Amino acid sequence: MASCFRCIECNEKATELHRDYSNGILKITLCGSCQKPVDKYIEYDPVIILIDAVLCKTQAFRHILFNTSWDIHWKLCVFCLLCEAYLRWSLRHSSESSDDPADIIRYTKEWEFYGMVTLAALELLAFCGGVLFVLRAAVMSSSYGGGDVDLNLLLRALLLSCYGKVLLVPAVIWEHDFLPLCLGFIKVFVLTSNMQAVRVILNCSKSLALCSVCVGLLSETLAARTCQTVAAAFH
Repeated sequence: MASCFRCIECNEKATELHRDYSNGILKITLCGSCQKPVDKYIEYDPVIILIDAVLCKTQAFRHILFNTSWDIHWKLCVFCLLCEAYLRWSLRHSSESSDDPADIIRYTKEWEFYGMVTLAALELLAFCGGVLFVLRAAVMSSSYGGGDVDLNLLLRALLLSCYGKVLLVPAVIWEHDFLPLCLGFIKVFVLTSNMQAVRVILNCSKSLALCSVCVGLLSETLAARTCQTVAAAFH
């Protein structure tokens, strides 16, 4: 486990977050580079950490991505895909109103919802593929300094930073006249979180993170258009 942690302030590697003395006395380790606590969040309540992550603070992202063992990115990914599929399914059937409970049961059994889950998964795959392609090309280029990139860690960071998609469900449930505006804000928030995750993992510039996210968004849009074209061809 040596050198697997990171200082949340300066991003330097650290061998430990705290030192355990006798009688249960713990002392937070100071970073040898910036002389600040390696990770102050180990004393914080998870709610405070979550609030700082929502505010896209770099320190909170470093704590979550480097100094914790949260292995929930795949579960979060599935949940976000279900949220996005529910949004599309709900918007498609919002114009069809009926008080018959049989209609609600029929809708829950429709294969159309599972098709939307598949479509959302393909778009997410295209987005992550576009981001990883740009970042790998940038890291491998001589202008960036050469080296390699941990694709697994980057993928984990991208999936975790999509947590904002869970806001899609309450946005649909509390339907109002400003729903399109709310969905736009949620999309911008998710992309901002993706950029912050990329910056934390690679310690790169904002321009590179923005470029990679834009290429990923373009790949996602092309995948969505392609799926729509294919679906229209079969009808």
